[in-house]
Amino acid sequence: MAEFAHLVVVKFKEEVVVEDIIKGLEKLVSEVDTVKSFVWGKDIESMEMLRQGFTHALMMTFGSKDDFNAFQTHPNHVEYSATFSAAIDKIVLLDFPVVAVKPPPT
Repeated sequence: MAEFAHLVVVKFKEEVVVEDIIKGLEKLVSEVDTVKSFVWGKDIESMEMLRQGFTHALMMTFGSKDDFNAFQTHPNHVEYSATFSAAIDKIVLLDFPVVAVKPPPT
């Protein structure tokens, strides 16, 4: 069964302390065993017309779609979603089975 990814591209509200949101996400993923990996970054290269106002990308990977579904309903995720949602100006979410063309070295 293929790994499953949860990709979030977001623009946070102006008044939001992004570091606090990221720390909350880091705490969340450390508490939920079904999260296989978590990476994030802030865009520093794209031209504004291509970025369309989005500033950050976050991605979690899971061993399977079932693991992702378990994450979605995990009480810690449900609780943190309210905090995260309140911080968002705009967002794009993509949830997909991973197709590894060049997998990371083992």
